[in-house]
Amino acid sequence: MKLAQLRQAGHWPTLLVSFLYFDVSFMVWTILGALGAQIGTTLGLTPQQKGLMVAVPYLAGAIMRIGLGLLVDRIGAKNTGLAAQLVVMLGMTVAWLAGLHSFSQTLALGLVLGVAGASFAVALPQAGRWYPPHMQGLVMGLAGAGNVGVVIDALLAPRLAVAYGWPSVFGFALIPLVLAFAAYAIVAKEAPVEVKRKKLADYFALLAQKDAHWFCFFYTVSFGGFSGLAASLVIYFTSEFALTPVQAGQMAALCTLVGALGRPVGGALADRLGGIRALTVFYIVAALALTGAAFAGSLWWCAAAFFVASGAFGMANGSVFQLLPQRFAKDIGVMTGLVGCGGGLGGFFLASSLGCSKGLTGGYQAGLLAFAGLALVALAGLLLVKTRWRTTWGALAAARI
Repeated sequence: MKLAQLRQAGHWPTLLVSFLYFDVSFMVWTILGALGAQIGTTLGLTPQQKGLMVAVPYLAGAIMRIGLGLLVDRIGAKNTGLAAQLVVMLGMTVAWLAGLHSFSQTLALGLVLGVAGASFAVALPQAGRWYPPHMQGLVMGLAGAGNVGVVIDALLAPRLAVAYGWPSVFGFALIPLVLAFAAYAIVAKEAPVEVKRKKLADYFALLAQKDAHWFCFFYTVSFGGFSGLAASLVIYFTSEFALTPVQAGQMAALCTLVGALGRPVGGALADRLGGIRALTVFYIVAALALTGAAFAGSLWWCAAAFFVASGAFGMANGSVFQLLPQRFAKDIGVMTGLVGCGGGLGGFFLASSLGCSKGLTGGYQAGLLAFAGLALVALAGLLLVKTRWRTTWGALAAARI
C-alpha cells in the first residue's frame, strides 16, 4: 500500500492532527514516569509508591476512555477532543504553579493526566472513520503512533528538570499542548459518516460477546506492555544501574522509540500477512525479550532486551487495531473505548507490579516474568480463537486476518 492512497481515500489533515493530538497527550500522560526518579527522590517515595505514581494515570485513562468514547458519539470527536485538551492543560497549569508536595498530590495529578490517556478513544475513531476497511491497519497505526510522545518525555523531561527543577517541566509541557490544541481546533474535521449514539448499556451488550473479551485482553497485553515499560524504564535504569535521570532518560527513549514507531509497521504488516499471524509472532518475541531483560546482567544486554520487547509490543498494538475494525466495524467507537480501557489496565498492571516487585523482593524480576507469562497466555488465546475467527467473520472481512 502506498502512502499516497491516504490522500485519495480519506482526509489526511485530520489524520495528521489526530496523530499530533495523541502525540502530545501521550507525552503528558507519561510525564510522571519520565520525572519519577526525580520526584521520588524529592518526596522520599518508596519503590511501591513510585510504581503506583506512574501507574495511576494509566488506570485513570483506562476508565475515562469509556466516558470519552460515549462523548464522541454525542458531541462529536472534535468537540470531545477540544474539551479533553482543556482539562489537561488546566491540570498541568496547576501542577506547574502550585507544585507537588506530597504523594497524594502526585496521585491527584495522575487522575487528571488520565484524561490525556483517554485521548486514544477520540483520536483513533476520528481518523479511522475517514478510511475504508482495507486501510484500517495502517491508518490506526499512524494515528496511534502518537505514542512517540513518550520518547520526547524521556529525552527532554529529565534534562529540563535538572536545569530548571522538575515542577517547571509541567509549565514547559504546556507549550506543545497549546500548539496542538490550536492545530486540532483549526484543521480537524468530522468524517461524513452516520454515527449512532451509544449508551453505557451498549458497552455491556458488547461485553456479552466473547470476541470483545479477547480483543480487550490482547490489547491489555500489547499496549500494557509498551506503556508500562515506557512509564517505568527511567526509574528502572536509575535504580538497577545507578544511571543519572538524564542518562536513564536517554536509555528509556532508545528502548521505547522502536515501540512507538512500530505501531504503524505492525498495522501494515497485519494488513499484508493477517493480524492473527502477526500477533502470534509479536507475542512470542515480547515474552522472550522480557524474560531476557529479567535475567540480563549488564546495562546494554538489558537495554537490548527492552528494545526488542518494546518493539514487539508496539507492533502488536497496530496488529490488534487491524483486526478490530474487521470484527466490530459497526461498533468501532464503543470497542475502541473498551479495548483502550484494557490497554490502560495493562499499563497500570505492569508499572505497579514492577514497583511492588522491587519493594517486596529487592528486584524487578518477578514483575517482568509475570508480564512475560501474560504474553504467553495471550499467545495461547490466539491459538484458541484463530480457526473460529477465520471461518466466521474473518471469511467475510474486507482485509486479511
